[in-house]
Amino acid sequence: MATSHPGLAGVEIVLASGATVPYTDLVIATGARPRLPDLPGVALAGVHTLRRLADCLALRASFRPGRRLVVIGVGWIGLEVAAAAVGAGLAVTVLEYADVPLRAALGDRMGRYFAALHRSHGVDLRTGVRVTGLEGGESVTGVRAGDDLFEADLVVVGVGASPNAELAQEAGLAVDNGVVVDERLRARDHVYAIGDVANALNPALGLRLRVEHWDNAIRQGDLVGRLLLGDDVRYDWQPYFYSDQYDLGMEYVGRGSASDDVVLRGAQESGEFIAFWLREGTVSAAMNVNTWDVSDDLRALLGQRIDPVRLADAAIPLAALPASGGSGA
Repeated sequence: MATSHPGLAGVEIVLASGATVPYTDLVIATGARPRLPDLPGVALAGVHTLRRLADCLALRASFRPGRRLVVIGVGWIGLEVAAAAVGAGLAVTVLEYADVPLRAALGDRMGRYFAALHRSHGVDLRTGVRVTGLEGGESVTGVRAGDDLFEADLVVVGVGASPNAELAQEAGLAVDNGVVVDERLRARDHVYAIGDVANALNPALGLRLRVEHWDNAIRQGDLVGRLLLGDDVRYDWQPYFYSDQYDLGMEYVGRGSASDDVVLRGAQESGEFIAFWLREGTVSAAMNVNTWDVSDDLRALLGQRIDPVRLADAAIPLAALPASGGSGA
């Protein structure tokens, strides 16, 4: 698909071949692609990103005991790859520019928890370092960060993803970190965007979100299908994602921030606990760690004003927390 015909929706799509396809309604679901830093050597053989099945298969084929892996970036992709590599017997180094991993999503306390988790499994996790280039001949042999050279047989770059919004921009749609859509996923009349490419207004949160997770893509696909059938629905759910690393499994719902207060239910040291993020006393997000079948209860607490003492008290069932905890906006 090359571009849509300029002007009002309900016209035609122009294919790369020059052929045209008429449409009444159009849904843009072009996804995203891995972001690659502008670094010397980033195109060397042995440098991987992880986005598609082929990427996964190529990376798995490269995982052999004793090999040295350097991961650039301490996001969810980078940490999950690091955990898988340790399990496969590789020596793993992770390099991150920020001082605390996952700080933007989880804040300092939980970010440090995940850093300690990986270090306890033998990962050489370096924070506050700036990668300046990759070295090698035909294949990568190392990653340079400042005066240090980290030897590598393979490298995984996990520094985020960029929305594939070029087609939408060529068609004259508003683009800002993705295709700008309203709470009904409309870019303009009869033109919608969903999934990783959509920067959508979420009225429940009062802000725009571009969520890179299959749960959100499935939900948005369902929503736009219902809209096209005439249902009056909108994008008003809370974000969700999960991660499995070593023997840790977690689920996260909501939209916390690094500046939110964190309250724990259960001992962090036990590896089984629930973390709550509170913004001005209101629950903004929750994460269950090795604690299962509580996602619906946690989702019900979002937006509620609940006494932190009650949140931390494991003797009070989650379902009973809102009863006397008050409610928020």
